[in-house]
Amino acid sequence: MEQQTINFTAPNGADTEFLTLGDYAERAYLDYAVSVVKGRALPEVGDGQKPVQRRILFAMNEMGLAADAKPVKSARVVGDVLGKYHPHGDQSAYDALVRLAQDFSLRYPLIDGQGNFGSRDGDGAAAMRYTEARLTPIAQLLLAELDEGTVDFMPNYDGSNEEPRGLPARLPFVLLNGAAGIAVGLATEIPSHNLREVAQAAIALIRNPKLSHAELMAILPGPDFPGGGQIISSADEIAAAYQTGRGSLKVRARWKIEELARGQWQLVITELPPNASGQKVLEEIEELTNPKLKSGKKTLTPEQQQTKQHLLSLLDAVRDESGREAAVRLVFEPKSSRIEVDEFINTLLAHTSMESNVALNLVMIGTDGRPRQKPLLEILREWIAFRFVTITRRSRFRLAKMEDRIHILEGRLIVFLNLDEVIRIIREADEPKPALINAFGLSERQAEDILEIRLRQLARLESIKLEKELAELREARAKLQELLGSEAAMKRLVIREIEADAKQYGDERRTLIQQERRAVIEARVVDEPITVIVSQKGWVRGLKGHGLDAAQFTFKASDQLYGAFECRTPDTLIAWGSNGRVYSIPVATLPGGRGDGVPLTSLLELAAGTQLLHYFAAPLEQRLLLSMSTGFGFIAKIGDMVSRVKAGKAFMTLDAQAMPLLPVPFLPQAAYVACLSSGGRLLVFNLDELKTLAGGGRGVTLMGLDAGETLLQTVAFGAAGLVLMGIGRAGKPAEATLSLAALAPFLGKRARRGRVPELKFKLVGLRPA
Repeated sequence: MEQQTINFTAPNGADTEFLTLGDYAERAYLDYAVSVVKGRALPEVGDGQKPVQRRILFAMNEMGLAADAKPVKSARVVGDVLGKYHPHGDQSAYDALVRLAQDFSLRYPLIDGQGNFGSRDGDGAAAMRYTEARLTPIAQLLLAELDEGTVDFMPNYDGSNEEPRGLPARLPFVLLNGAAGIAVGLATEIPSHNLREVAQAAIALIRNPKLSHAELMAILPGPDFPGGGQIISSADEIAAAYQTGRGSLKVRARWKIEELARGQWQLVITELPPNASGQKVLEEIEELTNPKLKSGKKTLTPEQQQTKQHLLSLLDAVRDESGREAAVRLVFEPKSSRIEVDEFINTLLAHTSMESNVALNLVMIGTDGRPRQKPLLEILREWIAFRFVTITRRSRFRLAKMEDRIHILEGRLIVFLNLDEVIRIIREADEPKPALINAFGLSERQAEDILEIRLRQLARLESIKLEKELAELREARAKLQELLGSEAAMKRLVIREIEADAKQYGDERRTLIQQERRAVIEARVVDEPITVIVSQKGWVRGLKGHGLDAAQFTFKASDQLYGAFECRTPDTLIAWGSNGRVYSIPVATLPGGRGDGVPLTSLLELAAGTQLLHYFAAPLEQRLLLSMSTGFGFIAKIGDMVSRVKAGKAFMTLDAQAMPLLPVPFLPQAAYVACLSSGGRLLVFNLDELKTLAGGGRGVTLMGLDAGETLLQTVAFGAAGLVLMGIGRAGKPAEATLSLAALAPFLGKRARRGRVPELKFKLVGLRPA
């Protein structure tokens, strides 16, 4: 294919650059990606704001919309932001302004909105021509030091104005209000936190830079959401998420039980977790109690019918009583007062968004200008360094202002000491400015100031004020010089300012952090014997009882029996996919009857191209040896492989071309493991050499394999020995039983190659004796 090039010509026609189309696309996409990451989606660690938020706050500050000012129409603010700093869509800018004003979105709103600014139920804000806005008092923590040389300014998009590169935040707003955004190749989910806890954590880290992660988590235990709620993850799970900068926290609503007349009661939800609303919960309840047919189905699925009946048997009525007096008040009335409260609550939590997960992904732009995922300790360390730089710049700015003022006042003091002579020179000299400079050794700045002094400032009272101001300025200058020269003094000042801000703006924690067991629907199942029938093509059914005659089982044409598992109704059926995922189905939910059953694929959600290879039904405590054709394997329990989702659980880490082998159950007397390779080699080793991996994985090497060779089978056996199965002459089945003594030549350590047994038939399989 002919390579395409693009010709770039400079405006003067002097330089020409040739780029291939691929290089041009790569450069253009990289520019776009950087623009999205740094210019739109991610907050900065210093002030915690995205560019559009920073521009809105700066524009409002320039408009004089402080907390005590009269609010103006939001359209005016949006117009100023778009016209001067942010040339993008007006709706996107207004949406950002609205979010800064929503107390259910931000833990500490930065804009005081007047009018309809939406609700947590998903209602949108009124149009910008109807709402009004001004800054909140806490916004001053971002803006108060802007005019004190604390940050760099840069030209706006057309060079007609200047805007700050960042805001001089007095507290780490990146943690206080959090952020959410999706960039190109990056995303961020930073939850909000309590101001007092963040301030205490920052102070502790300033005092002890070697503070450990565990000590930090004792001060800052986790997020503090605007709407309250409860975090039910363990302290270890929360700490692990903050240590890596990524994780998931389990959250749920908070409630109370209200006692009514005649022993009746009702459940009242008072706080909801993030991403949940009263409207959403009501819609979920409606969907569960009045389900719609799934695509391609003519009737409700058994699962839908079961959930519907269960909910209707418990729930009598639900209503949303949220309003001015209570931001959240969802009332659930039970069918009967005899219903257990715990079961009632557990059912509602398990089926609705009142219990869910909240992602934690601490991605932000650091002080070095690079976007990266950061642990909590690093975020606070970077912000503390940012704050020290800000205060240093502020102190130098103030020192320069003071020195300039002292210089002026020292010149004025000379005037008062030589008032008559100064007046004479001004009256008589043709050029009084050079004359004053020569006569008293003044600077041009001092001489210019003396010539501009009003006569009223020459009064004796003004002289006293001047000397007093000069003394105060010299004292303040000395303190600033000491501050800039002493790291300890700088630390004390930073800590004092953080403590003062925390005292003024801090509030109590809203979100309860208390570990709880996750709500799970545990269907009550009658414990009775059942036989799970699985066909070669993956059709499944459950028949009551044990000891059934396999000859009586019927199957579809060209299908036959895979396995009949005698178990009990509380047990679980596990299916292994070719992609290493495991899928679990409660035995009690399997269809019964004498028909062909249903295909397992209708009960699960398989990824494209995935095939079900093996099946096994047993109690949760049953141990299995899981192995793969590449020679790796490990032990796991059925309970380790159970998943609540139909899409299954990633459990076996498969290499390229690897396939899961038939799972091997461990009998109580099993003490050895035998491995058979495709080359006919046999290896026997002690069961103790295997590893148990409750979370799954690849495991350990079971048998050493030659190039092109695979592991065919593994089996666990005991003192009775091992049966070798094969094909003899004329294709007839043949077997040989080997005792433990006869297996001695094949006994070795795990991961050895084993030996080929001397047999009169071709070895194809193994089974315990």
